[in-house]
Amino acid sequence: MTALTAVMGCTLQQTATAPPKPVETLPQLIVSPAKDSSAYLRNYYSKIQASRLVHDQLRRDGGGPDTPFTDAMLARNFERIALNSEYTKVGDRRISEEHEVNLTRWTKPVRFGLNFGDAVPEDQRAVDRQVFAPYIARLARLTGHPISAAPDNLPLGVNFTVFILNEDERRAFAPSLRRAMPGISAADQSQIVNLNRDTHCAIFVSDSDDNNRIERAVAVIRAELPDLMRAACIHEELAQGLGLPNDSPEARPSIFNDSDEFGLLTSHDELLLQMLYDKRLQPGMTADEARPIFTKIAAELMGGSA
Repeated sequence: MTALTAVMGCTLQQTATAPPKPVETLPQLIVSPAKDSSAYLRNYYSKIQASRLVHDQLRRDGGGPDTPFTDAMLARNFERIALNSEYTKVGDRRISEEHEVNLTRWTKPVRFGLNFGDAVPEDQRAVDRQVFAPYIARLARLTGHPISAAPDNLPLGVNFTVFILNEDERRAFAPSLRRAMPGISAADQSQIVNLNRDTHCAIFVSDSDDNNRIERAVAVIRAELPDLMRAACIHEELAQGLGLPNDSPEARPSIFNDSDEFGLLTSHDELLLQMLYDKRLQPGMTADEARPIFTKIAAELMGGSA
């Protein structure tokens, strides 16, 4: 499973299928000169958030009467988001080419860990913890899957690590990324180290056995983002890292849509997660195999009887 999708800028999702390489055998990363300081970026992203709010983007209401959807629309959106990937990997490169993928999700318990760079101030950490902990509980409830959170910066048992880092910390992040995601390619490390300014957060997932069962995930979020944009990254990346690798311009209300209309997980997206972890669906199913099942599940969730 390989995908690169976005609501808050580009979001990278990667499946590592090669066995872990010793750190010393990895090519030397080339770090391009930093063009933006953290202070500059904080101001830049603050203006972006203000503009989006003025244009009624980054909604937090989860959808309402202005965003109706039917069971058929829900099933269509599930197929586009869960059974397609926005990017195709060719060697170490990714090209923008959507393609069908098999259903992929976690089968082992998910243990989230939230890690802050040393430069992230304590008041900002407190804001993010208040988003993170309730959201983990919400994901556990929606999926019915064993999902929990470890205390801050304690890696014991963590297999889904979330890093919130400033510009300098992210540029020096490659060694920590290799520890958190063994086997990650030098090209993917370089993409994080040299993150484009318009990429606000990224997610990597690992399916080392290539069996559509996620084993490990790492999310990286810019600390310079204002509070709502950081919350949006947490919501999207964590949900995406559970097995929803694509976006769709037709999905509404949804965070899996490049329009940025919604910033936080919506009622529609809750149903996508319930569908993804329904036991009638199994990792490795193709779209054709899964379609009769998820169509029936969508109808049931919307109060029908298909």
